[in-house]
Amino acid sequence: MRREFCDALARLAAREPRIVVLTGDLGYLALEGLRDTLGERFLNVGVAEQNMVSVAAGLASRGLEPWVYSIAPFTVLRPFEQIRNDVCLHRLGVRLVGNGGGYGYGIMGCTHHALEDVGAMRLLPGMRVLVPAFAADVGQAVERMHGLSGPAYLRLNTPAAGAQPGPFGDWRRVLRGSRAVIACLGAAVGSVLEVAAEFPEGTFTVFVAGELPWGELPRELVDAVEECGTLVTLEEHVGPGGLGEALGSALLGRVRRGVKFLPFSAARYPSNLYGSQRWHQEESGLAGEPLRERLAGALAPG
Repeated sequence: MRREFCDALARLAAREPRIVVLTGDLGYLALEGLRDTLGERFLNVGVAEQNMVSVAAGLASRGLEPWVYSIAPFTVLRPFEQIRNDVCLHRLGVRLVGNGGGYGYGIMGCTHHALEDVGAMRLLPGMRVLVPAFAADVGQAVERMHGLSGPAYLRLNTPAAGAQPGPFGDWRRVLRGSRAVIACLGAAVGSVLEVAAEFPEGTFTVFVAGELPWGELPRELVDAVEECGTLVTLEEHVGPGGLGEALGSALLGRVRRGVKFLPFSAARYPSNLYGSQRWHQEESGLAGEPLRERLAGALAPG
């Protein structure tokens, strides 16, 4: 999604002179287009992510619109205190962009993985979290962030294959079925769509969450959970602070029948080994044959 993000932000910056981009010594074969478009409005602050966020807060306080870009853990986890104190407590419109959410940086290991980023940002006052699923979502997410008055975090990942109908937003349905509901966070839907094709047509209703916190849950989602009686949540993020916790809490008191609830989330590092993003997804039961087996189990009685 990095290319789509750079293209979208370059188009936006061409018509919005307040935009400034800050990066922490990243950009080789990635941000050159933005650098060339923005000129003096593109700042490489070096390997100093905490200072980068504080500088962005200062720029925002002077009426500019700073976009902060780095690898996801370096964007939101290393400078967490500065995001909390300098950005959120002052309600400043800093846009944080983290590339490689979840296991996106694969073999580079846990220091480069972002399995807690969504939960960490959800804790902060006024913070919006945007999680595109498909490549076509990224431009819409950039425009959405531009229109916000407060802080926001954009989590980029390997996009799900294809382009699904409907605008990017809180929730959208991408598959309709009758036996179980699967709610996915962003690009994790790609693994679900891949595996769902191995089941009879009409087995799963699949929804994608694209923004947190969301407003009122769509009636379509609540009704589908009630009708199917089985809800699976799937996210490339740990369980605490993630989609499963948020959706489970939101549904309490909304559904009028018992529901089998199965939250599937990142298991961190069960084997204490590192591999590709896909390898980590499968080890956590979030993709491939392990996910197919878990979904088959979800459909079993009891």
